[in-house]
Amino acid sequence: MRDRGSVVLIKDKKVGLIKRIREGSVYYVFPGGGIEEGETPEREALEELGVKVKVNECIAKVQFNGIQYFFNAEIIGGVFGTGKGEEYTDENRDRGTYLPTWIEIEKLSTIDVRPKEVALQLQTLLK
Repeated sequence: MRDRGSVVLIKDKKVGLIKRIREGSVYYVFPGGGIEEGETPEREALEELGVKVKVNECIAKVQFNGIQYFFNAEIIGGVFGTGKGEEYTDENRDRGTYLPTWIEIEKLSTIDVRPKEVALQLQTLLK
């Protein structure tokens, strides 16, 4: 078990997510990763999305294999979708595909977003 930090990016009534295809399943996750020495939500956003972010307040905490923290963040540089993390470069990783994408907030309840409670909380907050 390890704690995890994720960023929540909102732009034009859309949220930035990572579309995952793994072992026959299609689902979406918030960009982020395990909190280890030298790992921060800012670094994860750069690796996974290709953007520099400013992390603001923590908007959700979820208990699942440790604590997952979700931070409201804003893009301050870079180009969304140009990440160069090991998810994209390590051919031996065998953990499925990663595709950065913008999803309309109103559609969050109709797709498999993990964790679902954070997606639903976003919909409620932004109505």
